[in-house]
Amino acid sequence: MKKFFSLVKFSHTIFALPFAIIGFFLAVKVHGYNFELKLLGLVIICMVSARNAAMGFNRYIDSNFDKKNPRTAIREIPSGVISKKQALLFIIFNCFIFVIATYFINQLCFFLSPVALMVILGYSYTKRFTALCHLVLGLGLGLAPLGAYLSVSGKFHPLAILFSVVVLTWVSGFDIIYALQDTEFDEENDLHSIPSTFGKNKALRISSVLHVLSAITVINIGIFGHFGTFYWAGTFVFCSLLFYQHTLVKADDLSKVNMAFFTTNGFASIIFAIFFLLDIFLNG
Repeated sequence: MKKFFSLVKFSHTIFALPFAIIGFFLAVKVHGYNFELKLLGLVIICMVSARNAAMGFNRYIDSNFDKKNPRTAIREIPSGVISKKQALLFIIFNCFIFVIATYFINQLCFFLSPVALMVILGYSYTKRFTALCHLVLGLGLGLAPLGAYLSVSGKFHPLAILFSVVVLTWVSGFDIIYALQDTEFDEENDLHSIPSTFGKNKALRISSVLHVLSAITVINIGIFGHFGTFYWAGTFVFCSLLFYQHTLVKADDLSKVNMAFFTTNGFASIIFAIFFLLDIFLNG
């Protein structure tokens, strides 16, 4: 089991899971829907299984490229730790768990589950034909707060959609930074990304624009949602960390990409979610 956790980088679940928790409690605490522990458990199962399926599928279809890339040759499939057949069974199992979990949530989530799978699995193909692949990844993770909100309410709401926009722009921006490491490899293997299409300097500027949009959106949520002091404290930390990661990475110095990608963004999502929960429970 440990090797499968390594395959899907289970620890990276911290990017979207805190925003799913935000979406869930936005519906419960702010908009007055009933809290059900079983429902929260089902949402977490959906998040974990969707993440496992998406990441496993990415590793599965990219295994031939990973084998040629020195940075990724040590991954589980190209290194032989996990066979492609094992990986495929793991993906199918997690897709099944995801759909079954949505069935027990509500009818809307169940009907939308194939759409969600299409987005999160389809991302892995996009690098083959469009530099906008980062936005598709952002869209996939951006479904987390909206999906969690729908699981409670069965209805769409502007604030839940705006939280999805925050995740979309935030994730797209930091995925561009992460992709800087493979610029030359992508160019040589006809793979598309914003760094390989526009160059590293322009890619960093595009990433900055996306993170500015994310910051603007999270600020507007605070205004339209009439949130309190804790929310604004969390917003300050979140936006500061967005800015900070851009001080770590330069076009000619990628030595701190992993720190910018994992550490900074991991803290950003967790801290923001904690402050959001403090705000709605203590000031609500």
